Amino acid sequence: MNWLAFSHGAALCASLIVTIGAQNAFVLRQGIMRSHIGKIVLLCTLSDFLLIGAGVGGASVLVERYPTFIHALLYVGLAYLAWFGISALMRALRPGHAVLDTDADARAKSDAAPAAQRALPIVLMTLAFTWLNPHVYLDTFLLIGTAGAREAQGTRAAFAIGAMSVSAIWFVALGYGARALAPLFRRAAAWRVLDGAIGSMVLLLAVAQLR
Repeated sequence: MNWLAFSHGAALCASLIVTIGAQNAFVLRQGIMRSHIGKIVLLCTLSDFLLIGAGVGGASVLVERYPTFIHALLYVGLAYLAWFGISALMRALRPGHAVLDTDADARAKSDAAPAAQRALPIVLMTLAFTWLNPHVYLDTFLLIGTAGAREAQGTRAAFAIGAMSVSAIWFVALGYGARALAPLFRRAAAWRVLDGAIGSMVLLLAVAQLR
């Protein structure tokens, strides 16, 4: 195992996945409600494994055949990283962050139908938030894939495993740790701190990729 490549994949995935987008917000809310969270975590994790593997594998083929095209895509990805990081920092500085309405989630849980009757809709929603989300493809195939393709031939698997490991840890932590974090994320300040940390990490990573 090439641990340097592993750390590169892990760091890149961490900077992209630790953000409250549509998919993560859904996982967070379901985690707070403790509604089918095992199924959700498993589906999200397996989906990321497939997308990351396809991204690194597919991008590695493309970079060997079309290096100029892949480098152009890489800089598009770096521009996206820079935009994403700046946007996160702007959210951190802007007052009036939206907070998580945990009371609404609790009411929804109390009014919910039995779990067995709700499993299929929840599974379908999880798949939709994952496979119909354009940011998932941008993050896993374009950004993680092209970065992995730039690693040496023998270290790409380690890079992909590093990214997959972070993905699995993140979804498990987000899903099962959501209930403990619920009181914290009623406060706008918590979102500002999170966005500030994410924005700084992403911008540093974008600069590091310019090599």
